[in-house]
Formats: sequence, structure tokens, C-alpha cells
Amino acid sequence: MVKQRPFRAPHHTISDVALVGGGSYPQPGEISLAHNGVLFLDELPEFKRSVLEVLRQPLEDRAVTLSRAKYTITYPASFMFVASMNPSPSGFFNEGKAARHSAFEMERYLSRISGPLLDRIDMHIEVNPVAFTKIIDHKDTTSSAEIRQRVVAARHLQTKRFSHTSLHYNAQMGPRQLRKYCKLDEASKKLLEKAMDKLGLSARAYDRILKVARTMADLEALESIQSTHIAEAIQYRSLDREGWLG
Repeated sequence: MVKQRPFRAPHHTISDVALVGGGSYPQPGEISLAHNGVLFLDELPEFKRSVLEVLRQPLEDRAVTLSRAKYTITYPASFMFVASMNPSPSGFFNEGKAARHSAFEMERYLSRISGPLLDRIDMHIEVNPVAFTKIIDHKDTTSSAEIRQRVVAARHLQTKRFSHTSLHYNAQMGPRQLRKYCKLDEASKKLLEKAMDKLGLSARAYDRILKVARTMADLEALESIQSTHIAEAIQYRSLDREGWLG
């Protein structure tokens, strides 16, 4: 009996077959071994381009179908995809003397990750270096236990919302559910329209912004999505912003 959700963190030297599955005697790969759990890829640009590209279909369909000469087989692959990366090979990001690469070199490094793959990642979060004064600051903050309570409450809302469907959480919503549960007021529509035009976002990114905003509203136990939720969800698309390195 499985009592704990899987957490898989393959090394960046992994092959596409080891990640997606297959072989002469078909076996599930890392993405299926992470089913209903987390797949974590550290140093994302260090993975081979061909390896990263095989993630696109499973992230969209939550399953992976392998077609070979001797067999066709489908494995489940509904996982939470989490990845981390440095902004440059040296790990520094426009930090004065510490920066060892130009903006062009940084962009070339990050371009190892294709636009279609980035499109399928709901949130891109830039983490700035933490100052020493903040590291040693021990002032009280929201505890993990308190945050967990909010997350559990939000999941209960989603379970109730989708109780008469085959869905379980917001990320699984399709076009029909988005129209029903992600209705926007005029201010939110204008904000999203402006962001779509300025950032050149795709229809897939649009859907993911709505899903993230819906979850933010759930975390606050609100019935409707507010413009503040849309604004925050847009901010989490940092890699879609042209010239973000500057």
C-alpha cells in the first residue's frame, strides 16, 4: 500500500527513455513514477533539449502514450512539475562584479528551455539573493502549519466544486469549467487583455492564469475572482516578460 505521494528528482543526465518510459521491455519512466506526486528537475537548462521536450505531452494530457513497433502502451502521468534553474551558467544574475556573463549569454542559456514548455508551467517565480540581515532576522512570520491549513481549506472547496465531475482540482479544468468557474469582472478582463497584448501570451498561458487566479481566490475563500488575483497570477509569468533579464 502506498502511504506517501511520490517525489522523483532525476539527475540532469537522464535520457528521454528513462524519463518518459519505454524500452525493449516497456517500463514506466520517471514521469509515471511521479504520478499523483511531484517531479522535480533541478538545474533545468542542464537537461538535454530532447529530454525536456518529451514533457510537453504528459503535462498537457496527464498521461503518456508510447508507440513502438512491437507495442503501444499508455502510462498515467498526472504529476506536479517543479523545476529550478540559475539565470546563467555561473549562477549570478546581473549582480555587479559577481556577474560573469552578459545579458546575451544569459538569454542564450535560458533559451535551452523552449517556449512551448514554459507555456505549460503555471508559475515562473524569480528568487532574488537574500541579504545577510534577512537571513539572521528571526521575526515571526506565517508558519508552514498555518499555510497548510489554508491549502487544505482551498482543496476542500475544490473537492466540493467538482464533486459531480471527474475532476479533483483547478488545474484539471477544461474550457467549459473555466467559463463556469472563472468569470471575470470588467476590471479583471481589461487587466488580462492588456497583459495578453503586452506580453504576447498564448491561449494556453491565458488558461493557466485563470486557473492560478481561481486558486488564489479559493485560498481566500472567495466566490469570485478579483482583479488583484489576476494581477498576481500575471506576475507569476516572469519568463514571458520580454527583456526580464534587464
